[in-house]
Amino acid sequence: MHDRRPIRAKSGTNQEGTSSHNRRVMIDALRVNGALSRADLARATRLTKQTVSNIIDELERDGLVAAHDVIRKGRGQPSTPYSLVPAGAFAIGLQIDRHITRALAVDLMGTILTRAEAPLPANGPQGGVKVILDLVEAVRRELGQMFSQSERRLVGLGAAMPGPFGTETTTDDPWMMSAWQTFPLLEMLAAGTGLEVGLQNDAAACAQAERMVGAAHGLDHAICLYLGYGIGAGLILGGELYSGANGNAGEIGMALLSPGGRAAPLEHRASLAALYQHLEIDPADPTVYARVNELASTDDPRVQLWLDEAVMDLRWSVHLIETVFDPQTVILCGGAPEALACRLMAAMEPLVPSVAQRSDRSVPRFQLGMTDPWAVALGAAAEPISRAFDPRFSAILKQAI
Repeated sequence: MHDRRPIRAKSGTNQEGTSSHNRRVMIDALRVNGALSRADLARATRLTKQTVSNIIDELERDGLVAAHDVIRKGRGQPSTPYSLVPAGAFAIGLQIDRHITRALAVDLMGTILTRAEAPLPANGPQGGVKVILDLVEAVRRELGQMFSQSERRLVGLGAAMPGPFGTETTTDDPWMMSAWQTFPLLEMLAAGTGLEVGLQNDAAACAQAERMVGAAHGLDHAICLYLGYGIGAGLILGGELYSGANGNAGEIGMALLSPGGRAAPLEHRASLAALYQHLEIDPADPTVYARVNELASTDDPRVQLWLDEAVMDLRWSVHLIETVFDPQTVILCGGAPEALACRLMAAMEPLVPSVAQRSDRSVPRFQLGMTDPWAVALGAAAEPISRAFDPRFSAILKQAI
């Protein structure tokens, strides 16, 4: 049962025709706070007790929430706490990267239930699509063996890959995976799986993962600085993921820097791809994560040299993010090996002074999030969960049409 600490929840509305929004608000409150009673939910969401009771009854019937034992405290009325049922919904997440693809399945709470990966062939989508569909089918089949009801509770497939999307290029740019960008990927995935499919860039997917189960959980304004083969930023603004007009918001890795008068994109200097090149490591090597982690753990001087240069650029990135977006926190996340990420975090101090330097901060200006090669696939899986259950302004707009 929830104690008397403030309950984090978005407001519902008692106007007619807003049941979809109110349902999402209730699910979100239970996800962020854990078990809550009907009275707790009514106070936190500003909904009437009758509206809360109706929605709780509906969510129970749908298998999305379950009641706990009745709690009796003093002379007050006994209360029944409710919490989300993890097996109430499932989603599949897919990461498509330059040399590898990963797929996993999660439950409503974002717990990874099964996962698998495979190398991508060098001929791009022509050979890669079959590998991807086979991988998704294997994960889906294993999920079905774990939960007999998984197929009817599967809310969709989320896919993530490097951006930017829809830009015009005349060459197969390895940074942007141009051959995949121009391929009808969503149509092929939808046809091959029969699922609703969404696509986002890898930085946005990492932000989804941090928002669901990581350092951004419960925060309304957080920017996730994604460090992977490239660099990007996932933008959580006003409690929702902001993607921009064309899905390219946060492509900070493309920002041009001019050291010594020569302009170069940030991600060509401070990304893992730049580190692989510096270390003369093939990024397609399946042991690359372990190799870099070992080198970072043993104080390899080549790693230190890269850190010295990368830190200057990444400090500038944090300063720019704070100045433009005024977030509660900036979170370093992505596929960087943990030892490397920890050394990078330590080297980032002191941060460049910015508008984020405040004495009343409740969370750090800059903190470490997920350092896991599976974080992008996890965030991709979080997208269909978010699309189905998170409070969104669009849920109210749809009722008004």
